[in-house]
Amino acid sequence: MTSGFRDALQWVILAQMNLTSSMSEQPGMSSRLRRSVVASRPRVLWGRRIAFATAGVFFVSSLFPLAAGISKHTDAFPKWWGTLDVGIAFVLALLVLVMQAFARGKLDKQAEESSYRAHRILIHAIFVGFVVFALIGERVNWGSCLSGFAWRFWLLLYCLPSWFASLRC
Repeated sequence: MTSGFRDALQWVILAQMNLTSSMSEQPGMSSRLRRSVVASRPRVLWGRRIAFATAGVFFVSSLFPLAAGISKHTDAFPKWWGTLDVGIAFVLALLVLVMQAFARGKLDKQAEESSYRAHRILIHAIFVGFVVFALIGERVNWGSCLSGFAWRFWLLLYCLPSWFASLRC
């Protein structure tokens, strides 16, 4: 790759990162700093991708206890159902660990405030659970779904600060 093409590519990447000033207008910006800014771009993309992938897998993983809770006959589920549930739960746990590694050292005030606001909203899910139990408790198979919902809710509350930081890291 020629240096002229590389410089043009760096300028395009910097322009995409909202650093719209041309490199000639940045006299204090060394080539080493430009390279570090360009090199940090993939990390930002991966942090966001992992955060969104974790949210998606979390949603899919939550469908398993929901289906088990509203089903009258969980023994009629195919054998692969439980294996798939555990496999997706394992992938979810791995994604949370990777996401926390990406967010390590990047938890700022904004991530803390965002997670605090989310905690204040999500804490109402416990109350909603009591209301559901009171209204339709006899129609829900609690033995099949409560443990699944409980650990997923704990994991959600635990990883929220890292999730918000990964969106911006």
